[in-house]
Amino acid sequence: MKRVFLFLMMAIFALGVSGQAPAPGFDLTNYGVRVEPDKRLIVVLAALEMATTTNAAGVEEKLINTPLSDQGAKFRAQLLKDNASLPEDLRRKISGFVLQYKKRNAKATDAEIVAPFISMAYTLTPVPELADPIITNDLPGNLLDVLDFAPLTREFYRRSVISSKLDDYVKDGKLLADGNLRSSTRDMVGDLLDYLHTRPQLIFSEKIKIETKKGTSKTQTLTKIETREHDRHFYVVPENLAPKGTINFLNIRDDYYVIIPPDTVIGNSDGRRAFLQFVVDPIVLSRAKEISAMHDWAKPLLDDLRKTLPNISPDIFLCLSHSLVAAVDVRQAEFEKIRIATDQARQKIDQLQQNGKTQNVAQAKIDTDKRAVTDELKKFKVSLDDEATLQLYDDYQKGAVLSLYFAEQLKGVEDSGFDIAASLREMIATFDPAKETARIANSGDIRKRALAAREERKLHPETRLTVAENPVTTRLLEIQKMIDAKDLPKANAELKQLLTQYPSEPRIYYSMGRVASLSAEGITDAEAQGKKLLEAKTAYSNVLRTANQYTESALLSLTFVALGRIYEFFNQNDYAIKLYDEAIKLNDVKNGAYREAMDAKQRLIKP
Repeated sequence: MKRVFLFLMMAIFALGVSGQAPAPGFDLTNYGVRVEPDKRLIVVLAALEMATTTNAAGVEEKLINTPLSDQGAKFRAQLLKDNASLPEDLRRKISGFVLQYKKRNAKATDAEIVAPFISMAYTLTPVPELADPIITNDLPGNLLDVLDFAPLTREFYRRSVISSKLDDYVKDGKLLADGNLRSSTRDMVGDLLDYLHTRPQLIFSEKIKIETKKGTSKTQTLTKIETREHDRHFYVVPENLAPKGTINFLNIRDDYYVIIPPDTVIGNSDGRRAFLQFVVDPIVLSRAKEISAMHDWAKPLLDDLRKTLPNISPDIFLCLSHSLVAAVDVRQAEFEKIRIATDQARQKIDQLQQNGKTQNVAQAKIDTDKRAVTDELKKFKVSLDDEATLQLYDDYQKGAVLSLYFAEQLKGVEDSGFDIAASLREMIATFDPAKETARIANSGDIRKRALAAREERKLHPETRLTVAENPVTTRLLEIQKMIDAKDLPKANAELKQLLTQYPSEPRIYYSMGRVASLSAEGITDAEAQGKKLLEAKTAYSNVLRTANQYTESALLSLTFVALGRIYEFFNQNDYAIKLYDEAIKLNDVKNGAYREAMDAKQRLIKP
């Protein structure tokens, strides 16, 4: 019996793999995106951590104590331990510089104190030199204020232990980033590029006028135009000492940097907008000669806003770029929520119609229920649109005065499949200053309604905007209660019933596999146990068979490990290792089984 069972297991596994969709994600480097620590930044922030002072009670305390993630706090403790024997004269010099800077910026938080030092790190050459920038007259004032910290950074690199520890710090940062940060970056990039129907421009060409002497003449010159190309990159920099809950974004010529704790996700608005800036900037620059109408309309608005917010740039190209970024960020999030809610409403209506046939429900009752679902969806869409308008007006007041216009234009192209780079030309050409002025004036009632809704959600969180419940998710949660109560036969029956309605839902197959596996644990007869495990194996294989690009990485990770354990139980360790490797390839995704896969593989390959 055992030999036949093992043959069946191998045959089913082969079927499951052949029908499996490609693993989620793609190579970020193909889109100009890299997720990697930066040694310069590690050294600069580590040097800041050495600054101390003596309080009124005569106790030594740190001068920089930014809130860090859990992993960041562990790294800080290790860093301080590694540098406990730092030369005292160097610690005094670092402490003196930081103390004076904090006194000059007494109202700033530690996270705000650290921000210009992060910028300064990117003006330096790579380690070990960490040399100053050649040109400094174009650097902003707050960065010039901390540039004198660069010599102390170089001295810290030479005289502390960090040069010997740096490779280990980088390695640990990469391992942490390979979990939530890398996977969330991949999701963010995929979602935004799919919405924009575009790819980032990775090479920027500019024409440079070159003048040379004509022959031996001292006065006559020849002028020619040369085309120079620059590579463009978007760096996600995992940094343990980056303040918790804060994203620092830098744009240095053709390179864009997002500095973020490595054990977090990048999917919030700041991270999205940083990547969108990378995508949008060259598209906007390519239309520089076509924006005269927008310039004439926007300039007086920007001048007026700068009276109260002088940090707003008067540059119309920045205004246009920031406005398009804001519009895409808000509109893509709204578009995705509407898409999901519409799909769920359609499923509800189909289910109502199907239930009506099987339960002999009167058509009038079915039609009434269907209208209720449709009305609920309409109300949801209006609330989303109101909130989006309010968000875009907030951006308008911060200098992105074209954000409302671009959001409206995006509605016309998001379903068309047209590349945003091609669509922008028409958006600019059809701009009507009078209509745009009227649009902003007429948005007042919408904004009031959205503000009232915000206040209502604060007072009554249960009314918060949510996408309609997924019926499969709701039912699986109910069945999970049966599993927790060890009512496995009933849970299995309910799962089979649910499967008849949703035969291509991987989560149902996974739950069926779990129920079969749990049932096998309570069976003492070897042959009966084998049959139940074969049932589990079939269910888990169907997870892989029905998976698609939208299937959660965590579900695939759990499935690979569950299958690996079944193979391992039957001493098919070679197959088990292959399955654990598949889980490991998915990285340490949230709620996945990466650690279990690593431990299981190590156990099997151990001599």
